[in-house]
Amino acid sequence: MKNIAKIGLFLLCTFLVASCEKNEIEYMADDVSETTAQFQIFYMVPISSGSANYINKIELNGELLSTDASPLKINSYLPTSVGKYYTTQSGTAKLSFYKGPDLDLAYDIDIELPAGKSMVIIHNFDVPPLILDSEVPYPTYTTDGTGDYTNIRFYNLMYESEGVPTDLTLQYQFQYIIDNDTGERSEWANVGEPVAFGEATSWSRVDVNKRIEISSGYGYVYYRIRVIGEDGSDQGNLLLNNAYGNLVEYSDYWTGYIGYSRHHMFNGYRNDSPTYRARVRQITAL
Repeated sequence: MKNIAKIGLFLLCTFLVASCEKNEIEYMADDVSETTAQFQIFYMVPISSGSANYINKIELNGELLSTDASPLKINSYLPTSVGKYYTTQSGTAKLSFYKGPDLDLAYDIDIELPAGKSMVIIHNFDVPPLILDSEVPYPTYTTDGTGDYTNIRFYNLMYESEGVPTDLTLQYQFQYIIDNDTGERSEWANVGEPVAFGEATSWSRVDVNKRIEISSGYGYVYYRIRVIGEDGSDQGNLLLNNAYGNLVEYSDYWTGYIGYSRHHMFNGYRNDSPTYRARVRQITAL
């Protein structure tokens, strides 16, 4: 019996040693070189969000990028997972969009993709897309205790009316609640620098005061847009038509989540279209 026990113990030890051996796990992956173009595609054309306008097939140089299994919807982007990018060689490439259930060719254009990470923003089917640097990695800040900020990047994609890009330079501003008991708000502060049509600010810190102390952290942040004159002077709040066709000052608010990075894309029409009126579309970057 003692010998059997010893043999059993020996076999158990042998099994445990074997199970602790290092086993390499390999994944199917290619290195990304410095000359590789990495890009995300944003669909920001001010049209109906119905399925008839879904981009159900995307090709790059005739190669399939996406299908209706993961369609590109209005005011969203692909690849859908945060932090993912398509890759190809930098340089000239042909981008093709096929729209709706019948896969009608909606967009077919040559674009110049730079090396590194960029955003390809389609805002009008009749013109080339905007191609902007993604500005990654995203900014981080060191705090003594809990975090107290969110990162925002503002994009001026506003049209005055269909086919007419705005000629206004816009300054995005924010204020946040500094006292959750009284609702007292901070002074207005700039989100980045003023931007003309087709431009975006840098990633900018926007302060957040937690509504619930023991939580991951979120709070209300209020926004407005100021018009900046050619001489750099502040011309007052941006005026636009609301959903009822009335001319009003632009204002909005979003829940700011501590530590997140989000695009604030201002697209749509300032005049003539209550349905597709200019407003901010918030899209999570990280």
